Amino acid sequence: MLRTLLRPTLREPIKAAVLLCAAAALMVYPQQCMQTVRQGLDLCARTIIPSLFPFFVLSGMVVELGMANYLGKLLKGMMRPLFRVNGAGAAALVLGLVGGYPVGARTAIELYRTGQCSRVETERLLAFCNNSGPAFILGVVGAGVFGSNRAGLALYLVHIAASLCVGVLFRFYDGEEERVNVPVRQPVRTVRFSAAFTDSVRSALTGVLNICAFVVTFAVLIRMLSETGLLGAAARLLSVLGLNAGQGKQLLSGLLEVSSGVAGLEGRGRLTMAAFMLGWAGLSVHCQVLCFLSDSGLRVSAYLIGKALHGGLSALFMAVLSWRFPQTVPAAGWLGQQAEHGMGLHNVFLPVLAAWLIWTVFLVIAAAGEKYEKKGGKVVPIAV
Repeated sequence: MLRTLLRPTLREPIKAAVLLCAAAALMVYPQQCMQTVRQGLDLCARTIIPSLFPFFVLSGMVVELGMANYLGKLLKGMMRPLFRVNGAGAAALVLGLVGGYPVGARTAIELYRTGQCSRVETERLLAFCNNSGPAFILGVVGAGVFGSNRAGLALYLVHIAASLCVGVLFRFYDGEEERVNVPVRQPVRTVRFSAAFTDSVRSALTGVLNICAFVVTFAVLIRMLSETGLLGAAARLLSVLGLNAGQGKQLLSGLLEVSSGVAGLEGRGRLTMAAFMLGWAGLSVHCQVLCFLSDSGLRVSAYLIGKALHGGLSALFMAVLSWRFPQTVPAAGWLGQQAEHGMGLHNVFLPVLAAWLIWTVFLVIAAAGEKYEKKGGKVVPIAV
């Protein structure tokens, strides 16, 4: 049946039917749609932009000023044996673990664009560097949804462990092709500080607006699927997996958009399901990454397989640890409240402070790297 539906002669009618159904749903539920858009835009303004924009500026300047090259010299002893990636990829790994979705993926793509990583190395990085940040897992999921700092810490440690395991597994990815056709690396490009800052801010604004657009779009999609009953019907089909209708609905919501999925988790196995959703990241995040991947020539398959493995390993690790954490803590609708009341200054301050602390570390690394180059008789200037 699926092969029949995928025939070229039926693709266009199916697309037209889906678009017509979507338009009909928007006309039947206009108030719900507008309410969801307002909530999504408010969530973006109060939470997403303050959390991600500083990291986007930071990651852009790290790459543009060539700081990833200096960091790579310090960490190449770890990156090459473990992940089969040159040391510059450490910038994507570090920023991805601290900055959250999709900072790591964006940094990896920028490293490829500037010639600091090969195509195969970048695809390996994409498989395990696009991770959730500590502010989201500890503050939003742990303290907000589960009401437990211990649960948040366990989820974050499991998230990191699963990500690193995926990276180790992907060291075997496409190795034969890499030996046959190793791309020639371009020299590290360094630009004036003023130009790097301007380009990074402009690029960060574009990236954040793309993310906000996808967040709002998927919020509306989930709301329309819920209002029309399609989400509930699909959730009931998951009963073969031992999930009730509520769990199936939350799982499907998490597959589409991670924050919507974790917000209403309840019942047994909530920690395991949350770990899977955080590892998988959701189609909304994947679409954000695809925006950065467009016209890059990088393959999407490695990224998607890596995220599926990340979700599966996270769920497995959390299932092993979950007996240490109570399963009776009532789930809180914390994320839904953020659209109305905002994230709070203390939660916004954490990622901004972390961005500037990491920025300071990179400046120190850059200065040390430049001094090292001068001692070796090779100066790579960072113009001011």
